[in-house]
Amino acid sequence: MTQTARRKYLISALLKEQPQYSEIEIPSNEQEQKTLLRSLLNIRMPLPVTDEFLTVQDAYLQEEMRQKGITALSDLEPIQKGLYLWRGDITTLQCDGIVNAANSQLLGCFCPNHGCIDNAIHTFAGVQLRLTCAKLMKRQGHEEETGRAKITPAYNLPSRYVLHTVGPIIHGWLTKKDKELLASCYRSCLELAEQNGLKSIAFCCISTGEFHFPNDKAAQIAMETVKEYKEQKHSEIEVIFNVFKELDYNIYRGLLRAD
Repeated sequence: MTQTARRKYLISALLKEQPQYSEIEIPSNEQEQKTLLRSLLNIRMPLPVTDEFLTVQDAYLQEEMRQKGITALSDLEPIQKGLYLWRGDITTLQCDGIVNAANSQLLGCFCPNHGCIDNAIHTFAGVQLRLTCAKLMKRQGHEEETGRAKITPAYNLPSRYVLHTVGPIIHGWLTKKDKELLASCYRSCLELAEQNGLKSIAFCCISTGEFHFPNDKAAQIAMETVKEYKEQKHSEIEVIFNVFKELDYNIYRGLLRAD
């Protein structure tokens, strides 16, 4: 089955699940097909899915990932011992665990084709990720607390695991509590990673996007918390600070080279 055939199969299957979209025709343009498929994946509720769908979806997503190109931790050079800085798409990074800046529902972003990391991770991991998160949240019985973290398999991503953490949302002035909660996100992820035997973890810029935490303050907290944890716990875990924007790259590079 070609990528085009897989894509059309997935779109057709997802449209059948949504009777209100039954009149939508599959576009002939490849990019429009990809946009439609991502939209349908984004809005899909955590419902049961057939083995056939998963087989086709997994083959499709893994081929898409191969075409995008995967960056392994072994391809990177540390700036400091056990600390790396990498600018790129975290969904293409191959390490033990990547961190997702999640919302309190922990179900991923339902906004079609939204540019947030939560959307990207759930899209390219596959529908299994939302199903697994839904089971975790049902078992917990309440929304995820800010500063805490959960771990799941990464499914079709090149990393082994995804660590989902809910960062603080900033309204107005940055408070001491906001800073403490962001630091807690980093500590919670590091603790959870090591409890599960992970040797490497990639952190995104938690809370800096849609949650409006100032980029420079967030980076400083991230750096200080990671270094403090590694020192206090005598931890050998390798930490990648993953950034997407040039602004964040320059901030982290300055902090890492200042020490």
